[in-house]
Amino acid sequence: MSGHSKWATTKHKKAAVDAKRGKLFARLIKNIEVAARTGGGDPSGNPTLYDAIQKAKKSSVPATNIERAVKRGSGEEAGGADYETIMYEGYAPGGVAVLVECLTDNRNRAASDVRVAFTRNGGNLADPGSVSYLFNRRGVVVVPKNDGLSEDDVLAAVLDAGAEEVNDLGESFEILSAASDVVDVRTALQDSGLDYDSAEAQFVPSMEVEVDVEGAKKVFRLVEALEDSDDVQNVFSNVNVSDEVMAELDAED
Repeated sequence: MSGHSKWATTKHKKAAVDAKRGKLFARLIKNIEVAARTGGGDPSGNPTLYDAIQKAKKSSVPATNIERAVKRGSGEEAGGADYETIMYEGYAPGGVAVLVECLTDNRNRAASDVRVAFTRNGGNLADPGSVSYLFNRRGVVVVPKNDGLSEDDVLAAVLDAGAEEVNDLGESFEILSAASDVVDVRTALQDSGLDYDSAEAQFVPSMEVEVDVEGAKKVFRLVEALEDSDDVQNVFSNVNVSDEVMAELDAED
């Protein structure tokens, strides 16, 4: 699979152990609140909430935090914010397309944060629709590797559930499907006794832009600046970072 996905997987792993842990927790908690508000507080009848809770647990969010988020979202406990989803589109240096998904209770603050991040890091915001056409909304399920688990094993478990492809990301497998099939794919994994790290709909690029070391640094700086905003929930890009470039970047750290 592309270096983009490998980079995203690595970044999420690092985020769980570095200074951004608090921001990661906040995003996961926000996902839970919104899912509970939209579909109710019972995970058994709300697959979006079920998967949001699963992802939070995998990232070591304390159970008490998860429970309170569900209660706030479902209205059992006061304090839940009225979040709205806003998408911003733009370009990073080198012509790399970027989609920024915000979940915010303050539209003006979110817009300002996103604009400043782009401007200060050599990128530029674009008109709605001018970037999003380069992405497709797809179901993405990530399965951790364990001893003996092969790509064929994963494919056999999910093929009849709507899975379209399985990619080897190094330390995990990525299963892509139509966005509407993500719950069926996740359920098929569970029925086969296979664990999964996350299951959600994401924006997956239909074409990618390969970058060198300097180009990768510029894109990463922009993405990190965007993710510093509390209102930014997800950043998607069509950057392709090769294994060789990743190795050079790791060597510099």
